[in-house]
Amino acid sequence: MTKTVRHIFAVLASLLVASNAMALDFSNHNISVGVKGGMSMSRVNFQPSVSQSFINGMILGATARYIEENHFGLIAELNMEQRGWKENFKPLEGYSFKRQFTYLQLPLLTHIYFGSDKVRFFFNAGPEIGIMIVEKTSSNFDHEHAAGIKDFTTNYRKIEQFTLPVSHKFDYGISAGLGMEVNITPKHALNLEGRFYYGLNDAFDNHKTDPFSGSSSMSIMITVGYNYRIK
Repeated sequence: MTKTVRHIFAVLASLLVASNAMALDFSNHNISVGVKGGMSMSRVNFQPSVSQSFINGMILGATARYIEENHFGLIAELNMEQRGWKENFKPLEGYSFKRQFTYLQLPLLTHIYFGSDKVRFFFNAGPEIGIMIVEKTSSNFDHEHAAGIKDFTTNYRKIEQFTLPVSHKFDYGISAGLGMEVNITPKHALNLEGRFYYGLNDAFDNHKTDPFSGSSSMSIMITVGYNYRIK
């Protein structure tokens, strides 16, 4: 089974889990909308590897949630998240390079919760698709002509990722998160969530003649949200 086929099966399996939540008994339902915001820490899973550290970004979004009396529901979101990576130049000193991508994301998540009417704990998981809308590169050296920098060539550092054009702006993957929600009133609630995203599509071309066989995204998101119950 090829890598692409495995990825497709993973997304389809997640969609099946989410669709099961939609098939629940809708006799006792709770519908809410909300907003969220927070911080994203991301990197790119290069193959072969690139020495890097997490890059910080922001995430902002809107949510729509349908939950059931029996602890299950469904969440749809529209988010804007900054992802990318920051190069690690150790043992070299004085160099800085980061490449940041801004995505519009659409997660579709199964929502499982438990607890009291006042405080609830929850688990969210499901597929996510996204599209890159902004790309930004910043460095303190001439990264477009890095081959002429002696330190980079003598230390066998890969430099193609500095200028490699993005070939696949469409992204898809799997998200999963844990969190807590506090109901301030029957209609108003605040929540805190930590979520992990693992991308299944490569940002750069991955043919045998290309420098990287893999370049998928990975991010950790910490967000605070507000929900308003409309039904």
